[in-house]
Amino acid sequence: MSTMLPSSSTTGTTTGTTTAPDARTEAEPPVAVPPGAESRTAPWSTDPYANALRNGHGPLFLRRSDGWLLPLEVERWCSDAGAADLSALHRCEGPVLDIGCGPGRLVAELTALGHRALGIDVSAAAVARTRRIGGSALLRSVFDPLPGEGRWGTLLLVDGNIGIGGDPAALLDRAADLLSTGGLLIAETSPLDIDERFQVRLDDGLRTPAEPAGPADRPFPWARIGTPALLRYAGACGWRPADQWSAEGRAFVALRRPRLPLRKRSARTSSQSAESANSTPVISSQLER
Repeated sequence: MSTMLPSSSTTGTTTGTTTAPDARTEAEPPVAVPPGAESRTAPWSTDPYANALRNGHGPLFLRRSDGWLLPLEVERWCSDAGAADLSALHRCEGPVLDIGCGPGRLVAELTALGHRALGIDVSAAAVARTRRIGGSALLRSVFDPLPGEGRWGTLLLVDGNIGIGGDPAALLDRAADLLSTGGLLIAETSPLDIDERFQVRLDDGLRTPAEPAGPADRPFPWARIGTPALLRYAGACGWRPADQWSAEGRAFVALRRPRLPLRKRSARTSSQSAESANSTPVISSQLER
């Protein structure tokens, strides 16, 4: 199984490929990580997450500093693609990059549907499982140099991955660099109308307070945003709304890549990121604690 990269042809076509080194043998750590990227991604490679993926179930949570827990749906991630997943996958165009692919159900399903698809994840356990079920995957952060930059037809940010890095504007800017002209971003949003950014850590509920802290206890930035918030960020960055829908209680948004020149888009996104950093995160009172 080799990793198939997008060609330089127009988005939406499936002809013309470039073959990368065999994904099965690529297990080296990510390279050329930008400043701060390691702190955004490293905790996901630690034992609680890896163990959950290997076992196919939780418990696994993101724990905020005030003790609030966000359950992670490990069982769903480790099962086959469901109806809500398919509602997103059937909208994909051209070669697809699944950002934060986890155990690989979406990459495997896309491959079965005839798409050229690649998953990236910072967890070696996630990459190994994706390959084991028939998908192609690389051990990478979205902030690392990636194959086929500027030539992907569709990017996927599902299962909460719009929260990667805790800065939606910066993530949208990076996504624009990866997509081809007119490319599609499909993101899953929170079903609540929220816009929150906070520090979290992974928690499997098994470590007692008396145990020494490990890598998984290192806090990292995360975000949760609903559809209205994502559309606000997207509009400020020049993205064009393409579709929005709900399926099985999950909410999705499809966006078209900005047509602004890179320099203008980056300047606009930097301004938006600065505003976000200087604002107080909105914490929804509807969240369960």
